[in-house]
Amino acid sequence: MKIVLAEVPYTKDRYIGVEQSCCPEGAELKIAVFDEHSDDNSAFYKEIEDADIIINGYVYFGRKEIDALKKCRIISFQSTGYNEVDLKYAEEKGIGVCSILDYCTQETAENAMALMLNLQRAIRLYDRSVQQDHVWDYLVARDMHLKRIAGQVMGIAGLGRIGQSVARKAQGFDMPVIAYDPFLPPEIAEKLNVKLVDFDTLLAESDVISIHMNLTQDNYHMFNKEAFQKMKKRPIIVNEGRGALICDDDLVWALDNDLIRGAALDMVESENPDLSECKLLGRENVLLTPHSGYYSETSDYLVAKYSMDNALYYYNGEYDKVKVMRNNVRG
Repeated sequence: MKIVLAEVPYTKDRYIGVEQSCCPEGAELKIAVFDEHSDDNSAFYKEIEDADIIINGYVYFGRKEIDALKKCRIISFQSTGYNEVDLKYAEEKGIGVCSILDYCTQETAENAMALMLNLQRAIRLYDRSVQQDHVWDYLVARDMHLKRIAGQVMGIAGLGRIGQSVARKAQGFDMPVIAYDPFLPPEIAEKLNVKLVDFDTLLAESDVISIHMNLTQDNYHMFNKEAFQKMKKRPIIVNEGRGALICDDDLVWALDNDLIRGAALDMVESENPDLSECKLLGRENVLLTPHSGYYSETSDYLVAKYSMDNALYYYNGEYDKVKVMRNNVRG
């Protein structure tokens, strides 16, 4: 059995001890690195060619990558999301796709709140003013027009496990919460004291919009120029979902045209961005973190273990033990 960890350049040197400990005796564990900014990924394609199992986080497996898999039976995602694969084509080729659940709910919700609070209270600006500029003056944040958080409306796009955790935390700051989630049973929102609204209402009534959706073909670039123009209260945008839910160019446009107060993003459109080309950098009202919202020592262990367990359960025909199957391939 050959198991390949599909990595991008910034994850290629990560700790893989958990995956190693989960490997069956005699199994081969390899790392294959794909760089979307490189013209030569031949080593990646060669490494995955005879893989039985792919463990994947951020590499997109489209037709070319799937066609390169000559033996693979399962692509196991180290995430709840599964947008980094052509799901239909994988099914046509007889390759299963699975993902995991509930390994970083608290970390991601905590990070969403931390990003929101940092922008709302100008923490980064004040800290830099004191530590780097040696200026002790609360008025350095005057141009950021800071508002009292209590009473601001928190709008949540995607009221799943993470969105629900954010809702409870926001209510602890005396923020009324509304949410857009067309798939959620209304009784769940009612129990949380969250008002379900349509997407346009979320855009119009929110002071903060916190995004917690998986990426699909239907919601790609859901937050675009048209959406930003419907935001009546100049909200802060927080994204802990997937980068391509927001059109980066349109977000820059919204910031430049003062349609939003700021943006706090745990990811951008690309999972391996060329930061030299990123127009979001250098803005006082933009916070960027490298898809680290999920991270703690606990969640890092769980994501590695659960994704390996999923892959091995599938490989051994124990399909009922797989956390979440994302297509209908069995065997």
